Amino acid sequence: MPLIQPFRGLRPVIEHASDVVAPPYDVLNTAEARERVKGHPLSFLHISKPEIDLPEGTDPYAAEVYKKGAENLQKLVSDKILMRDDKPYYYVYRLVMGEHQQTGLVVSASVADYDTNRIRKHEYTRPDKEDDRVRQIDALNAQTGPVFLTYRNNKIIESITNKVSQTTPTYDLTADDGVKHTIWLVSDDEDINTLTTTFDAMECLYIADGHHRSASASRIAAERNKGKDKSGNAAHDYFLSVIFPDNQMQILDYNRVIKDLNGLSEDEFLTKIKNSFSVEAVSTVYKPQKRTEFSMYLKGQWYKLQVKSDLIPENDPVASQDISLLQNDLIEPLLGVSDPRRDKRIDFVGGIRGLQELEKRVNSGEMQVAFAIYPTSLSQLMDVADANEVMPPKSTWFEPKLADGLVSHVLD
Repeated sequence: MPLIQPFRGLRPVIEHASDVVAPPYDVLNTAEARERVKGHPLSFLHISKPEIDLPEGTDPYAAEVYKKGAENLQKLVSDKILMRDDKPYYYVYRLVMGEHQQTGLVVSASVADYDTNRIRKHEYTRPDKEDDRVRQIDALNAQTGPVFLTYRNNKIIESITNKVSQTTPTYDLTADDGVKHTIWLVSDDEDINTLTTTFDAMECLYIADGHHRSASASRIAAERNKGKDKSGNAAHDYFLSVIFPDNQMQILDYNRVIKDLNGLSEDEFLTKIKNSFSVEAVSTVYKPQKRTEFSMYLKGQWYKLQVKSDLIPENDPVASQDISLLQNDLIEPLLGVSDPRRDKRIDFVGGIRGLQELEKRVNSGEMQVAFAIYPTSLSQLMDVADANEVMPPKSTWFEPKLADGLVSHVLD
């Protein structure tokens, strides 16, 4: 079976697309989603976060939540707000945020190739989050949150997406965060076949974001294929994905704030940092300009930090990451945070919020020190995935975010 294939998308009728489109389910908490849907009965948040339609305090993982999501999806279908294409398509998807633009494809990607690591991973998953996605997909009988994939840029694919994007779009809308979402149907059979065969000739694809969604798709396929002669070509053998070329992807910094100095005074802390980093006070907000350079905000003062060269491992795609260097040479030994996934003393701030958010968290007294990190590159991520290794936690922040509700993948 091919690496990717077209599918019959479930999507909003054109006149209601702007009413349906919503942020990804994991960008908003329940309270924020409740507020967001006021006056918006068609918002896809009623499907992706259906606890908002149940009494406050409802456990978002309760059985009635998944049931409510399925009811809400079915209502949009029966009310003809959502329609399903009568034949399989690919969909060109363009995101524009400010001056940044990236153009990719909505596809269904092979679970079998995910299982054999041809679709390569770079993160651990949590069983509880996998369980949530499995129950959601099972209840809806559809995948509504796309996995964010990337590939090494290919001129044939670029030529087709450029050609299609010169035509009249199916959807062209701007979300309330200012990001523009534009979608075109790839309807020409020759283009569809060329895309399928071109991707199938690739060595691999890479997961940028969506490890829990892809892992849950694999579990759904395994369960539904039990006791069957597995052909590998049922709808549940593929998962909803949006795939962009690597040369158009944008990764922002993913920064750290920490509650205390682990019993050290500020002077003691600065002295100990100098064992592993050069430290230079700067007169204004400072954003790291290159790999292995960091900035730190402490007691109203910004500092530029540069890790000492003899501490940078060679030929180790994980330990040489900037986030690994900061964690292994400063945060763990000096601040005592050995497990950033679980330690409540550390928090993470996406670069989309700017360095002013780091100042705010420290100046408020909530946190005592903040670190800004040079953004991880996509080539670093690919190197880690190619080595079958795992990225440090909270190391990539992709922008712009995909929308939910524009195209979903029904599993029948």
